Amino acid sequence: MKKIKIIIFLFFITISHSINAQETKNNNFPSPIGVVNDFNGFFSDLQKEELTKIILDFESKTTNQIVVITIDKIEPFKKTKRYAVEIGNYWGVGVKEKNNGLTIVICNSCKEIGIATGTGTELILTDEICKEVIDKQIIPEFKKGNFFEGIKKGVLELINKWKE
Repeated sequence: MKKIKIIIFLFFITISHSINAQETKNNNFPSPIGVVNDFNGFFSDLQKEELTKIILDFESKTTNQIVVITIDKIEPFKKTKRYAVEIGNYWGVGVKEKNNGLTIVICNSCKEIGIATGTGTELILTDEICKEVIDKQIIPEFKKGNFFEGIKKGVLELINKWKE
């Protein structure tokens, strides 16, 4: 548990430094609160902890960074994927030199999921693979009302494909 707290602390320092160092066209993004940013209240505290552990364990083994965001509004953006790209860049998701970030945005009011990858990540996790994960792992669980299971299955599938 102490190791996870240290990793979370280092992640926040990295994110904070990246945010301060970057310029952006839209500074209306919320501030990150971790790797699981549940601004919409989809998950229980235990679910957030479980998802955080999965993501941080993967990051500690690979340096690949994943951030999950639930949000109600993406204005001024029209598409969730574009929002995911911009907020991922603004927050500095991924190691700069490797560009190995992955940002997953679930927009409740839009009823959309957007996955954005860094240029290093997209060599493995193509748009087609991300769409397949959304369609086959995430959406079926969402249709049953299992938001956490959908995101968890999606994250685990993306991690498995990233390892291949």
